Amino acid sequence: MGIDIIYKYFPDLSELQKEQFEKLQSLYQDWNTKINVVSRKDIDELYLRHVLHALAIAKFQQFKPGSTVMDVGTGGGFPGIPLAILFPETHFTLVDAIGKKIKVVQEVVDGLGITNVTAKNCRVEEIKEQFDFIVSRAVAAMPTFVHWVKGRIKKNSEHDRKNGILYLKGGDLEEELKEYRTVQIYNLSDIYEEEFYETKRLVYLPMKFKG
Repeated sequence: MGIDIIYKYFPDLSELQKEQFEKLQSLYQDWNTKINVVSRKDIDELYLRHVLHALAIAKFQQFKPGSTVMDVGTGGGFPGIPLAILFPETHFTLVDAIGKKIKVVQEVVDGLGITNVTAKNCRVEEIKEQFDFIVSRAVAAMPTFVHWVKGRIKKNSEHDRKNGILYLKGGDLEEELKEYRTVQIYNLSDIYEEEFYETKRLVYLPMKFKG
């Protein structure tokens, strides 16, 4: 399943965005032969399993121009790079503690010619800035993740939805989310009809602040 799956759900892309999305396959295939950042079985399903998955966040939250988003544990650049293509006026900071993965991220970003991404090889605890939203794809259980990103979400919300965490995850989430009363869970099968998304979810956790 190729690039057409992206056009199916995102029909209003600019010509530049189409060109950038189309380049992703060859860029990742090339870099994956040198540094394995996408599982070999997934590289042929890049658009279905990685790009479209990342873009699910955009079906839920449209990022405003000038807003900032951090992708924690970005790996090879997901969900950050597809979102950066879709929202060229939003700045994305992609963080991963593994240097070779950030190298691939930087090479892909350079290959696409996108300028709204900063790639950082560090632990999220070393990041000092604050962001409107923090995105990620199943890098840890939610309590651990919340601990990692504590203090890194801006207090004042520019969007209608409160600033917080947008987390792509599958499986049974009941146990790890039981302590979060404000959490909202969305089934990706409600927006994507492909079988791959039957068990995939997006978790939104608005951050609470003491006044």
